[in-house]
Amino acid sequence: MMKEYLVKAGRRVKGWLGSLSFRTGVIVLLSCVPFYVISFAQMALPISAALKGALWVIFFGLAKTAQYGGLTILGAKGLSRLKRYFRRDASTD
Repeated sequence: MMKEYLVKAGRRVKGWLGSLSFRTGVIVLLSCVPFYVISFAQMALPISAALKGALWVIFFGLAKTAQYGGLTILGAKGLSRLKRYFRRDASTD
C-alpha cells in the first residue's frame, strides 16, 4: 500500500517537473553549481568536524537535488537543445 502511494507521488512530481519551462530547467540545473562549491568550500572553515559533515550532507544533497530536478525539467529534448547550443558556440570560436 505504501509503496504504491510513493510510486504515484513520484510520478506526480516527475510530471509536474516535466511541465515546467526550458528556462526554468536551465536555472534549476545551474543552481547546483553554488551548492557544490559551498559543500566543499565550507571544509576550510574553523568549525568542528561534526558540523562540517552535517553542512556537507546538506549542501551536497541540495546540489544533487537541483541537478536531478533540472535534468528532469529539461528532459531529453531540452538536454539535446542545450548540447546543440554549446556545440554551435564552440564552432564559432
